Amino acid sequence: MFMMLALPVVALVLMSFWTQSGFELDRSISLENYRQLVAPSDETTWWYGIPFPLAYPVPAILMLKSLAMSLVATIAVIAVSYPMAYFMAFRVTRHKALWIILITIPFWTSYLLRVFSWKIVLGFNGAINSGLKAMGLIEEPLEFLLYNPTAVVITLAHAWVAFAILPIYVSLEKIDRNLLEAASDLGDSRLKRFFRITLPLSAPGTIAASLLVFIPTVGDYVTPALVGGPGGTMIGSLVQDLFLKQNNAPLGAAVSIVMMLIIAVLVLLFLWAIGYGKLRARRS
Repeated sequence: MFMMLALPVVALVLMSFWTQSGFELDRSISLENYRQLVAPSDETTWWYGIPFPLAYPVPAILMLKSLAMSLVATIAVIAVSYPMAYFMAFRVTRHKALWIILITIPFWTSYLLRVFSWKIVLGFNGAINSGLKAMGLIEEPLEFLLYNPTAVVITLAHAWVAFAILPIYVSLEKIDRNLLEAASDLGDSRLKRFFRITLPLSAPGTIAASLLVFIPTVGDYVTPALVGGPGGTMIGSLVQDLFLKQNNAPLGAAVSIVMMLIIAVLVLLFLWAIGYGKLRARRS
C-alpha cells in the first residue's frame, strides 16, 4: 500500500512545488505552480455562460467540464446497471454465478479495444451511420456522433457498467425477502414496495457503485484522446499533455493535486449529505 499508493502521491505533492523553466528543473520549494492556477486576469474567459477571470483558465474549465461529463456518465451507468443487477437478484433463481460471468465476459477484453470498438460504431462510416443510411433514414452520415463529449460519455458508461453491476447486485441480494412479503401482505403495490424497501436497502451498493465510477472517470485521458476530439477533452488530457508534451511535470503535478483535492471534497460532501438526509429521516 505504501509503495504503490502512498509513495507516488507523496512524490507528486513534492513535484508540484518544483518549477520548470524550459529544460531546467528547479527543485527549490515554490508555490509558483499553484499561483499560476489561481492567478487573476483583467480579461474574463467565458465557457457556456460561466465566467473564468483567470490568467490560465484552461485547468478550471476542463475540471468543471470533466466533473459534468463524469456525473452524466455515472448517472447513465447506474441507470443501466441497476435493472440488470435487479434482474439477477430477484428474477434469476438458478446459475447466478453463470449470469455474472456472462455479463462480465465483454469486459474481459482490453479497455483500448472496447474504446476502438466505439469508434467503429460511432464513426463517420460506422455501424450507426451505415445502418441509418441502409434504412433510408439519413442521406449523409451524422457527424455529431463522434469526437465530442457525447461520445466520451457513451464510451465511459459502457466501460464501467460491469464495475457498477456487482456492488449493486450484492446489495440487492442481501435484502431480506420477508420484508417484501410483509409489505405485500400489508397492501403495498410492487412500485410502492420498491421505493419503500428495495431502493433504500440497496442504497449502500448504489452509492458505492456511483463513487466507483465517478472518481476514476473524472481523470480519464484515454477515452477523450480516442473518441473525444477537441470538444471532448478532459482534465486528464491536460495532465498528460503537461507531463509528456509540454515538458512541465511540476505544473502537471499541481493540476493533479488540485484535481484530487476537489474530487475528495465533493465525495465527502456527497457522503455527508447522504448521512445528514438519513439522520433527518430517522428524526422525522
